[in-house]
Amino acid sequence: MIDYSDTLYSLLSYLDQGKTAAHAVALSEALLKEAGFRALNERESWDLKPGDTAFVTREQTGLIAFRLGSKPVEETGFRVIGAHTDSPGFRLKPNPAYTRHGYKQFGLEVYGGPLLNSWIDRDLTVAGRVFLKSPSSAVPTARLVDLETPVCRIVQPAIHLNRNVNDKGLQLNKQDHLPPLVGLDDGTPFNTESLNRRLGEALDVNPEQIVSSTLELVDVQSPALVGLDKEFYSAARIDNLAGSHASLNALLEANTEPEVSQLIVLFDAEEVGSSTLAGAVSNFLSAVMERIAGTRENLLRALANSIQLSNDGAHAVHPNYPNLHEPRHMPQLNGGPVIKINANERYATTGVTRAYFKEMAARAGVPVQEFVVRTDMPCGSTIGPIVSTALGLRTVDIGIPMLSMHSIRETGGVKDQVMMVEALKQHLNG
Repeated sequence: MIDYSDTLYSLLSYLDQGKTAAHAVALSEALLKEAGFRALNERESWDLKPGDTAFVTREQTGLIAFRLGSKPVEETGFRVIGAHTDSPGFRLKPNPAYTRHGYKQFGLEVYGGPLLNSWIDRDLTVAGRVFLKSPSSAVPTARLVDLETPVCRIVQPAIHLNRNVNDKGLQLNKQDHLPPLVGLDDGTPFNTESLNRRLGEALDVNPEQIVSSTLELVDVQSPALVGLDKEFYSAARIDNLAGSHASLNALLEANTEPEVSQLIVLFDAEEVGSSTLAGAVSNFLSAVMERIAGTRENLLRALANSIQLSNDGAHAVHPNYPNLHEPRHMPQLNGGPVIKINANERYATTGVTRAYFKEMAARAGVPVQEFVVRTDMPCGSTIGPIVSTALGLRTVDIGIPMLSMHSIRETGGVKDQVMMVEALKQHLNG
């Protein structure tokens, strides 16, 4: 019998600590180092040999980790798992702090496609990266920051002032209605320097050292088990830290003496199109693969022998909105991993790769579900088609089923993550 508890609680901890993409990558680095993986630097030369375990990060928000097999990659290819570290939400503007009608507020930009209404009337904090002047370089030093306690709320007007809200819905103008309340205007200046003072206190540094920052709003509520029998869990960032967590754990638990090289890639910026230095459009994956392969010729041979599982969230059927789903493709929570299929190639799944994942899941003793969007609805996408197209890498798009995708708190089934890890391990083991 499968024990779900260890993987589940590991996931909940990962979701809780991975406040931003950079926090998730830092956490992943720590887990890899603890397991004996060594850190590589893209600026340095690499000396790699069969059996090596290593990882490399880019921009602090993307990570690739691998375990090299005993056989040359040009002969066996790579067994790849791809996921992403970012989640939809809100980023603070470069000069976010201002006062308006007696309140201190933060100016925000929307990142990706969050369910805006889910962020209303919740206790929020600020987390991200702060960049400090370096005494020896023009390149600043980056530090992770998390203010942890509630520092702001995006509040909605009372129903007495918006009588039609329950019938017509809450209409939100992104510029005017989303800035959160941070405090009351007490007559003292509230500006970027004010925020930097608070960041400096959190990091125990002189705020004058801060030259810039990339900050996000973050829900302070921790993940929780939900339901009379605790069959669900709710948390922020299930999309797609659950995919990152499953990929990482599969690598850590996979065969430590494989013939075929194992590799996971955790990209950034999937929610905004992947066109960043650490995104799927970049050369991050291809560059690392080429350095492992040794030559361009070896890389091209390796890619022709490789297969990728693109691991991102999937839509579980919603009992209150069954009409939003294709009637014969309704994934259930705790029903196992989902294969995502689209005739217009929004997913990279093909007949061959679909059959391949079904075989891997069967060998792992894991059930498989399938998702197809309604014919009269548009379909989302993932890193799968991007990587498959750019590298010529056969790919199947998969994910755990979830509800409320892109909400501030999403919902998953307690059994699905461990089933996904088992299927991913089977893939990595060749």
